[in-house]
Amino acid sequence: MTASGPEQDGRTSFPLVILIGPPGAGKTTVGTELAERLGVSFADTDASIAAAAGKPVSDIFVEDGEAAFRELERTAVAAAIDGRDGVVGLGGGAVMDTATQERLAGRPVVYLQTSFPELAKRVGMDRPRPLLIGNPRAQLKALLDRRLPVYTRLAWMTVDTDGREPGEIAAQIAAAVGGGMTAG
Repeated sequence: MTASGPEQDGRTSFPLVILIGPPGAGKTTVGTELAERLGVSFADTDASIAAAAGKPVSDIFVEDGEAAFRELERTAVAAAIDGRDGVVGLGGGAVMDTATQERLAGRPVVYLQTSFPELAKRVGMDRPRPLLIGNPRAQLKALLDRRLPVYTRLAWMTVDTDGREPGEIAAQIAAAVGGGMTAG
């Protein structure tokens, strides 16, 4: 784990923690557990997008295309980061948008670092992952190669998730949040 502490910007409300990482890193599972431990709400931007569109994320990709999804994602991420407190989980590719990167600067971003072999096991073939169509292992490797430097650069805290239970990961993040970070 590494942590250098996010900067405070004088706002009265912003997320206590923003979780980032690749598909299968555990952002939703850990985020839900973390929010419960902290006694705050949890927001998942992919769930917000699906609710706004009235269909699952995978259907948005197939029916409307990735560009349409990314536009919905940009809006959902902005609303989640600028208008919420609590814990926010971002979709794996949200960090690739430059406006989102700027919005995340100085925020309490936690990167859930997960190795390729562990992600390959977690992602599996039982859940729809629109960007992993075709050769899922090769697609996942390509996604990681592009996104890893961005995840690392944006994170004020990196938490290794390999071989760990969600509760253990949430406890580690909660301890860091309670031990030196104050919201608003």
